[in-house]
Amino acid sequence: MSAKQKGKHREVGCQAVWSLSSCKPGYGVSHVRDNDLDTYWQSDGPQPHLINVEFYRKTTISRVAIYVDYQLDESYTPSKISLRAGSSHTDLQQISTQELDEPQGWINIYSSSNISSCVRAFVLQVAILSNHQNGRDTHIRQVKLYAPELQQTTKPQTVQPNFSTIEFRSLAKHCTPII
Repeated sequence: MSAKQKGKHREVGCQAVWSLSSCKPGYGVSHVRDNDLDTYWQSDGPQPHLINVEFYRKTTISRVAIYVDYQLDESYTPSKISLRAGSSHTDLQQISTQELDEPQGWINIYSSSNISSCVRAFVLQVAILSNHQNGRDTHIRQVKLYAPELQQTTKPQTVQPNFSTIEFRSLAKHCTPII
């Protein structure tokens, strides 16, 4: 059976365990995943600030998007972000870096339109390397992870047994097709 990319994506962040390098009390990981643009994660410690995402199985990721708002968050807004991927925290490889200039809204920090160049990993890590105005802590309002939605392009072929006797032919309608 072959498959191709439909161009649609599904959010897969709910299939992972999320953790942070640090957070101010009351501004933790739940705020980065609550679908509310008025809440945010606020780090609390030295840079880089990390968002770790661990999947239970190797997962294909076609897009990583964050929501940030320079007008609201000013020096808490990231200015340089790195995305890393791997099988575990010990073998993470950088797959992209992005410089942001006073961003507002959804920003793709990784995007692949071709399924063959998507990231496949057990672990993703978003690293905030620096903030605007040399800010120390960071605000990230939302993070979304998308996987390509696949569709089947060929139908499975069914093979019906070819019975030679009348008795077996009469029972053939009760047979499960061989796929």
